[in-house]
Formats: sequence, C-alpha cells, structure tokens
Amino acid sequence: MRILWILPYLPWPTASGGKTRQYHMLRTLAARGHRITLLVQSKTALDESARKALEPLLERLIVLPRRSLRHPLTLACALLGPWPLLTCLNGLNRRLSSTFSQLLGEHWDIVQVEHSYSFQPYAKALSHYPQGFVLTEHNLESSLGGATYSRFPGWAAPFIWFDQWRARRWERRVFAAARRVVAVTDVDAQTMRQLTKTPVAVVVNGVDTRGAAQVTPNMQAQRILFVGNYEYPPNVDAVTWALEEIFPRLWQQCPEACFAVAGYAMPEEWAQRWPDSRIEWHGFVADLAELQQQSSLFLAPLRDGGGSKLKVLEALAAGLPLVSTAQGASGLELQNTQQACLGETAEGLSQALAGLLANPEQARQMGERGRQYVQLRHDWNAAADQLEAVYQQIRENVACV
Repeated sequence: MRILWILPYLPWPTASGGKTRQYHMLRTLAARGHRITLLVQSKTALDESARKALEPLLERLIVLPRRSLRHPLTLACALLGPWPLLTCLNGLNRRLSSTFSQLLGEHWDIVQVEHSYSFQPYAKALSHYPQGFVLTEHNLESSLGGATYSRFPGWAAPFIWFDQWRARRWERRVFAAARRVVAVTDVDAQTMRQLTKTPVAVVVNGVDTRGAAQVTPNMQAQRILFVGNYEYPPNVDAVTWALEEIFPRLWQQCPEACFAVAGYAMPEEWAQRWPDSRIEWHGFVADLAELQQQSSLFLAPLRDGGGSKLKVLEALAAGLPLVSTAQGASGLELQNTQQACLGETAEGLSQALAGLLANPEQARQMGERGRQYVQLRHDWNAAADQLEAVYQQIRENVACV
C-alpha cells in the first residue's frame, strides 16, 4: 500500500515510547513492502543520524519546523483559542497545511495521523477527502490530568480545567472525523468507544523480541533499573517517588542494592538532589542491552499516564523481573507474582524488590515467564498484523462506497 504517515515529532532517536513505537512500526511495515511517505512537524532539525535511520524505510521523508513554544501565536491560542494546549503547540502551521494539501492530491491507500493533538493543520483538507484517515491515539489526553499538568502551579487550576474541557471536545471532534481510531490497549479502546461512534481498534505496543532474547540479566548484581523520557512528567514523578519513599525502605533491608536511572532529558540537578553513591545516573542509552544484562530487576513505579509502557515491554522481553504499579503495567495482562510483582504503595514495592533480590532463582523464573508473555503477545510483527487488518477493513469499506 501507499501510506501517507503524519507525525508531530521525528521518530529518531528512539528516546521515548512514542518515538520507539513509530520507528518500529515504520520499519516493520516497510519490510513488508509498503511504500510510506512520512510527513513530520518537528521541534528539532533533521540531522544526519535521523536521516540515515529513517530514509531507508521511506519513499519520502518531509520534515517541517514547529513553531517555538514561546511564539506569540502559540501563547495567544493557548490562552484564548478553542484548541487544547498540545494542539496549540502543534497546530496553526500554514506551510504544513499547504504541504499536506498538495500531498493529498496524490493517490494514497491509507492516510494515517498520529495523535489527535496533531490534527488541526490537516482538518480542512481531510474534511473533503473521500477515503478518510486512520487516527492513532497513544493516550486519551483529556484523561491525563495528573500527567500533563503536574508541573503547573496551584493558581493555574482554572486554566487546567479549561484545557481539559477543550481536550475532551477536540478528541470527540477528531474521533468523529476519522474512519478508524486505533488505541494501544483494550482499556483505552473501551474508553474511546464511549466518546465516539467511529470504530475503535487495538494495535498493541511491541518490542524486538528476537534481539531481546539474547539478553541475560545478572540476578546477582543487586542493580534495579528504571528507564524513561523525562520530558514526560509521570516518569519524573516515578523517579522522585522511588528515591524519596521506595529505596529508603529497600536500603534498610538490602543496603547493597543500587538504582540505575537511564533515559532522555534527565534533569541535571538530580545528581545533586540525591548524591547517594548507590544511584547511577546513565542518561540516554541508545542500546539498552548492556545495561539490562548488568541489572537484576526493573522497577516501574508509575502513578500517572496511560497506554502501555514500551520501557516495561523492553524489560520483560529482556527477561528482567518486573516490579510495578498497576499503572506501570497498564495495557498488559500480567499475572501478579507469576509474571511480575504488582503493588501500589512504597512499602509494598520495596518488599517486592527485597524479596526478589533475596531469591535470585525465583526472580529468574519470573523474568523468563515475563519474557515468554511478551514474545507471544507483543512482538512488533503482531502489532503490524493488527494495523494491516485495520487498513484492509478501510480499503474494503471504501471499495463498497
């Protein structure tokens, strides 16, 4: 199929769950022979690394700049416009709208838009496009109050309420305009179906299970790993909670345990805020395999967010035993105490960590069961099969019209 794929960010480097999903879905679909044009609005310029990673997968790569966060138009729309904050950041781009309209004049089997918040520049052109479009929604943004607004001061509460209202209204509009909506978990899909009559399908998040199968964690290392993109507030909250409440309890029982924190956009002040030598600050790690092999467990103490967490899938695929909140394991059907240890309190999570560190064979068996679960349910090829099924349904429906 010829696919026009639209993104509000460059999917390389794979520094976040969203970027990782985009890159691997593009890679897998390209390997199946689909011809993809990728239209990107990006806050960062296209560098040689991204070009080399993406261009071999694509017929065309078109990257246009995004307005700065503090641009007067962005600020005015954020305060007074009818669109939610994320749409104000990613919308109202005449050059992008014009480029998209020109592309829409070509023949496409599928037009795919990622994220409802990126839709505004394409709305007018797509309203006249008879074949319609697929919308993939990674999270239901209007429900992510704690995740999106946690850094706002208390006096901004009226604006937060206003913006969530705008987000709910915008989601309903975009969902209604789409021919199909794609969610990444069954739970998200059920919520979206309450907001729209448009059919909602599920295309799961995945992982490179073949590559991860070569990883063997070190159950004797006493190293607990967390990976996140720290531009995303729930990951900041997770590290803060871990270091202020979970690890102080764990260190009373396991004083040799260390915490390896990795990921993109790590705040520089963390090393000064928590100077304990048992904390390792790794920053962004392009290839996690070596760090996974040096680790014993993966901790996902997330209290906000949505969708399924690619960092958790990657850890499970690598055979790392998972200790997590329900939110950290959202979208996954893991059996508690068999494929993961789930808890909701600092005390419960610290006890689970201590128990697995004290029983490395039990931890190894749990890690292998988690790996088998991911291999069966969340390989990228399984996700591509699900997305191709959505595409085929659309083509059949268009042919019948």
